[in-house]
Amino acid sequence: MLNLSPREWVSFSIWVPVVLPRRSFTASKPFPVAQYGGRFTVTMLPGDGIGPEMMSYVENIFRYAGVPVDFEEVEITKNSSEEEFANALTCIKRNGVALKGSIESKYGESGSSRNAALRNELDLFANVLHCKSYPAVRSVYQDVDIVIIRQNTEGEYSMLEHENVKGVIESLKIITRTASERLARYAFEYAVGHSRKKVTAVHKANIM
Repeated sequence: MLNLSPREWVSFSIWVPVVLPRRSFTASKPFPVAQYGGRFTVTMLPGDGIGPEMMSYVENIFRYAGVPVDFEEVEITKNSSEEEFANALTCIKRNGVALKGSIESKYGESGSSRNAALRNELDLFANVLHCKSYPAVRSVYQDVDIVIIRQNTEGEYSMLEHENVKGVIESLKIITRTASERLARYAFEYAVGHSRKKVTAVHKANIM
């Protein structure tokens, strides 16, 4: 589990910090991953709405499957304070992996999205989603096995929004060459490491 990349599945996400050059706001040395007696400690953020219910099912599945994981639950919601948010970040860095439920956003308040803040603070630049069909599960499409790697911190995720005058909102979509090349490099390295035959570049320039 500790080697997984950040991914999203159904209505909750798995977030794993990727080893990258540290930004100025991060610690100079990475936190050691918590492991005790052959068991791993995983941070769990139940979140808001359906999040806590989904996380309870995850805990049951892990328990019945005998997965050697202990969850360290941290409450963080749209109403959490900055101190609580900082404590959650410390917990994630210490354990090295986290399961996150849905965290609602406070619309209309600048920089209030905890989801985007987590992505930016932990530098989770790549959102990796593996889509695969299984013969025993009925679905519209069969023989599906693709991996989607999406930019997760730039563009609209930069959270650079402000109100110039009342009723006029400006949202800046910042894209840098450095971040774009890093994402592309990650995609090709992932393809090579997982015996994928090709990489397809997809953009949303027509709608965003």
